Amino acid sequence: MATYLDGIVDDHRMAAADDSRSLDALVAEASAMPPPRDFAAALRAGARDEGIAVIAEVKRRSPSRGPLALGLDPAALARSYQAGGASCLSVLTDVDHFGGSVADLQAARGACHLPVLRKDFTVDARDVADARLMGADAVLLIVAALDDAELTDFAALAAELQLAALVEVHDEDELERADAIGAGLIGVNQRDLSTFEVHRDRALALATRLPAGAVWVAESGIRDAHDAELLARAGYHALLVGETLVTSDDPSGAVGELRASGAGG
Repeated sequence: MATYLDGIVDDHRMAAADDSRSLDALVAEASAMPPPRDFAAALRAGARDEGIAVIAEVKRRSPSRGPLALGLDPAALARSYQAGGASCLSVLTDVDHFGGSVADLQAARGACHLPVLRKDFTVDARDVADARLMGADAVLLIVAALDDAELTDFAALAAELQLAALVEVHDEDELERADAIGAGLIGVNQRDLSTFEVHRDRALALATRLPAGAVWVAESGIRDAHDAELLARAGYHALLVGETLVTSDDPSGAVGELRASGAGG
């Protein structure tokens, strides 16, 4: 039975199969880009200064919830997030399923000094190069969407291009695969990408198994300061928060509340 993730990944793989661009040419062009902002260092600094860092997301819609903030201004939202104390941004660039775009990423990054994650479904080496070319500072590698060879190769290419790689896991088996490639930035997504349901105890359950040397990021289902405090106490360095922020009447204040909740973690 096909799942949400299967359908989305299949769409991206079909697009990649139709892409005739030279990978070598893309990598050469990406390698000549100006240095990226240090995504992992920003998270470590945020966790050190306030107890927990926030990766604030620019997200217009989701497959499960539908429209969230279709008319958002990515530049204005990025400035609001920065004013609230966000350490990094995450910007959706998937067009068909999330209503995002490269233009959203570039507008958000250009409006602030925060490092930016390209939030998308990386299924081809050219996706990694594209992330660097569009100006992203980090790329998302979803373990559930990749085989071991792809995971290894894409992480290596990201490192070659000076991109941070947020390696996203959902369970113990995926965590072992992330650890096997030496992932230094691990996200635990509490949203089941097969059903898009959120399991809010997932990040807490996996916390005791996360590698000590990595930056830990909790993703999805983070609703308020209470959730943030629990995750900070469990040892997470950062939260990736989308729906809670883009639907807030005060995104800057909402980021500040999440940050403050981690100070006692």
